[in-house]
Amino acid sequence: MNQERLMQVLLAPQISEKATWVADKNEQVIFRVASDATKPEVKAAVELLFKVEVESVQISNVKGKQKRFGRFMGRRKDWKKAYVCLKSGQEINFVEGGAA
Repeated sequence: MNQERLMQVLLAPQISEKATWVADKNEQVIFRVASDATKPEVKAAVELLFKVEVESVQISNVKGKQKRFGRFMGRRKDWKKAYVCLKSGQEINFVEGGAA
């Protein structure tokens, strides 16, 4: 896979209460990914950027919410979320900015 493309696949880590709970319980990390990203691309990108071993990847499409701007109805963009399951003993620490 093209290394330039892999750098653009991961957009940001998804940090929320649910993401923290999933990380503790299942050894998974949640990322916001490009809307055209595939599972093999996400796996390769995480392994390249964080130097960890990935066991599996699950991807879900998140629908954008309906929002109102005064009297006009608008809509946020749809986006894609990836649940990355790391092999046992592997960890990504975002506080220190890399693999631990």
